[in-house]
Amino acid sequence: MFGGSVTVVSAATARAAAPGTVTFAAVNGAIERIVPPLAAELSPVRVNAVAPGAIDTPWRSFLSDDAKETQFAAAAEGLPAKRIGRPDDVADAIRYLIGSTYVTGTILPVDGGFTVS
Repeated sequence: MFGGSVTVVSAATARAAAPGTVTFAAVNGAIERIVPPLAAELSPVRVNAVAPGAIDTPWRSFLSDDAKETQFAAAAEGLPAKRIGRPDDVADAIRYLIGSTYVTGTILPVDGGFTVS
């Protein structure tokens, strides 16, 4: 029986020691820690999370175009993927988790390798 799917959004800051992100780390770490027990408690509903890294979204609209480009270029250089993520990257991961009926209790990094580099 298929019981449905819940997919929450965390962030790579839950698993990285990036200066200035302690509040994000705490909140996103809490989100990630509830995924496995919720998957067990809500079964057969599947519970998963995506954990994006740097994604080019309007969230950074407070930066000038030049500042954003400089910041993104520097960040991309340090990533194994060598680019900043796009909203479609996160949407694809969410679609995967929703459609994969044998995946539950998982946190899927969508961070270009940020948490492994």
